[in-house]
Amino acid sequence: MRPVRVVAFGGGHGLSASLRALRHCVPELDLDITAVVTVGDDGGSSGRLRAERGGLPPGDLRQALVALAGDHPATQRTAGLFQHRFATAADPVAGGAAADVLVGHAVGNLVLHGLMELFGDPVAALDHAGAMLGAVGRVLPMSRQPVNIVARVRGADPDRPDEARTVRGQHQVAVTTGRVEALRLTPVAPAACAEAVAAVRRADWLIFGPGSWYTSVLPHLLVPGLADAIVSSPARRLVTLNLVAEKETLGLSLADHLDTLRRYLSELKVDMVLADSKAVGDPVAVEGAAESLGARLVLAPIAVRDGTPRHDPAALGAALVPVLGADR
Repeated sequence: MRPVRVVAFGGGHGLSASLRALRHCVPELDLDITAVVTVGDDGGSSGRLRAERGGLPPGDLRQALVALAGDHPATQRTAGLFQHRFATAADPVAGGAAADVLVGHAVGNLVLHGLMELFGDPVAALDHAGAMLGAVGRVLPMSRQPVNIVARVRGADPDRPDEARTVRGQHQVAVTTGRVEALRLTPVAPAACAEAVAAVRRADWLIFGPGSWYTSVLPHLLVPGLADAIVSSPARRLVTLNLVAEKETLGLSLADHLDTLRRYLSELKVDMVLADSKAVGDPVAVEGAAESLGARLVLAPIAVRDGTPRHDPAALGAALVPVLGADR
């Protein structure tokens, strides 16, 4: 029997949690995992590299690779190296002004950027980095060209709560204090990564979330070639909901999160929505929003037990096993 082919969409910590959860499924399920990652990051180390040298922002891609890193001690040490971030200049270890160029950069970001320059193709670079990390899956960008996230936000200026203004850039959208009313990418129709499209077309399951809804999840639906593949794929589709609202989604209920998926890709049909049993809030409203997408709501304890709003990869993996393994 062939592996269950799973494609997970997102970026940053949300996608990392989803991938780590899928790793926990592997002892019970034979999975073929592909991560499709947003390429709109313009903040921090990724933003600096993108602005100064061009190319894809590497940070979200790095986090996905590390989440899929193999269990061998050597590959785990390499994963730790990828995550190492150079100390601030205030730390004497940083070595003074001569080291300032490295301050704040993650080693893995520099390695990925170097590999992309060396290979001249981000997919080849990511495959090579995956081999370095013994990755149990493949990491792909949603597009080979970087994108910018642009949002119309109402109330971004607290002194003018009724005014709508344009907010540009993933970082600025992520930290906005207003309500996002519309989202778009520039370029408006970036070319989808061909390898990502192929993975979607042959997948058994497509997984969206958890993660920053406007800056990590929804951008995939705004890439025409990827959106077409998502709609036409024979795969079943699962949405994992967040535990709490983030800055960019303040004021949105979990039901609203589901409604935005249909708003940006009206043809999208979903088979299952997974939510934490304690964080779901109004289960009737969420169930209704799920049903409007054609989905069944599944509740499970998938948050860490210390009360912080983080998904527990082991618990999330345990909830995914019976879902992904159905009909096997």
